Amino acid sequence: MKIFNTLTRRKEEFVPLESGKVKMYVCGPTVYNFIHIGNARPMIVFDTVRRYFEYKGYEVSYVSNFTDVDDKIIQKAREEGVEAEVISRRFIEECKKDMEGLNVKPATVHPQATQEIGGMVEMIQTLIRLGHAYKAEDGTVYFRTASFPEYGKLSHKNLEDLQSGFREIKVTGEEGKEDPADFVLWKPKKEGEPYWEAPWCCGRPGWHIECSVMAKKYLGDQIDIHAGGEDLIFPHHENEIAQSEAANGKPFARYWMHNAFLNIDNRKMSKSLGNFFTVREISEKYDLQVLRFFMLSAHYRSPLNFSADLMEASRNGLERILTAADRLRSAKAAASGETLTDKEEANLAEAGKLKEKYEAAMEDDFNTADAISAVFELVKLANSTAGEGCSRAYAGQLLELLETLCGVLGIRTEKKEEVLDEEIEALIAQRQQARKARDFALADRIRGQLSDMGILLEDTREGVKWKRV
Repeated sequence: MKIFNTLTRRKEEFVPLESGKVKMYVCGPTVYNFIHIGNARPMIVFDTVRRYFEYKGYEVSYVSNFTDVDDKIIQKAREEGVEAEVISRRFIEECKKDMEGLNVKPATVHPQATQEIGGMVEMIQTLIRLGHAYKAEDGTVYFRTASFPEYGKLSHKNLEDLQSGFREIKVTGEEGKEDPADFVLWKPKKEGEPYWEAPWCCGRPGWHIECSVMAKKYLGDQIDIHAGGEDLIFPHHENEIAQSEAANGKPFARYWMHNAFLNIDNRKMSKSLGNFFTVREISEKYDLQVLRFFMLSAHYRSPLNFSADLMEASRNGLERILTAADRLRSAKAAASGETLTDKEEANLAEAGKLKEKYEAAMEDDFNTADAISAVFELVKLANSTAGEGCSRAYAGQLLELLETLCGVLGIRTEKKEEVLDEEIEALIAQRQQARKARDFALADRIRGQLSDMGILLEDTREGVKWKRV
């Protein structure tokens, strides 16, 4: 299995620290609002990585945090006139709902920053004792980047260049730094903000220290894979490496994986540009399985463009797979024979080759795009060979393989029954009554109204049929 390691900038064979086990940490969201589709990409990508390891028989310890103390959370709390924990607690639950809709498996552990403050204080004390951190006059504690010679090895940035750049953009209030490249481990409390007691001052941790502490607590000093979006490479993951390796005296993560950015209509996703979508907003238009399928349709290290056209293409592609699975279930239910014919044996051998093709794609740095191509080839094989007259065993084995390969991608193969809400049901009934009364003008107006709501009606001999468009 080959993984592209951001640390070395090359594909490397995956060799776990402990045979048969994978220790994996994925940076989670800051919970001040509903998660956006940019947050969803790493959730989906690395959930799929986890699922593939499990498919191959590994025992995976998967940790993904919630940052539940942050300036944005505090600002949101002020706007609503509530405590910060009210905001974070609410949006942790909303995030979990979206993750369930995306079929992202719960992590082995979902630690929260505010519940790990003691460990952060302890690690900061260790860093101070070892000369890697220092306290400024106002109580702020900084990491001394010059004490860690390998600083910049993940982002491949030169410390001297970083120091020069930081001098040019020095932020007001950071006069206590020994060097502009030093970063905050602990900050003093401010009026109206949550705080905790520490030997240096009452305050709260910097962002970077939380992941170092939670990875150490739940996975150990060394882990196999650390993952997240490419925007986290610098400074967040760079700072994690410095903190963890300086405190623990060991290499932190063996493999660093980063997914590329998500664009909206070929522009970087941004609230200011008005091209910003939450997962919850997308769920109002699409089944979230479509969003998951869309996210996996490109390699995780390739930039991905989100658009209505591409989502429609993903919905159609997913529908092909689900329809094939339904046809196989019907064929299996209708068939009686358990003995495979020679032709079916040959077809299953071909299906086995497609499974190998799928696995080869996944083991080449988790190339889900090529893996999905193999799934479509399996769908084509099933559609052309598993129909009336096939054996029960043949339909069953094809179905099992399709379900397994889709399951690794986190794609559910059972079609969800679409349910109309009461308003739409009432409108359809009202239109039927208008037609019976020969009030065709009213019936047409209702049809138009339903069309505006995304419901297309079709009058057939068997009655009215509908579908979402």
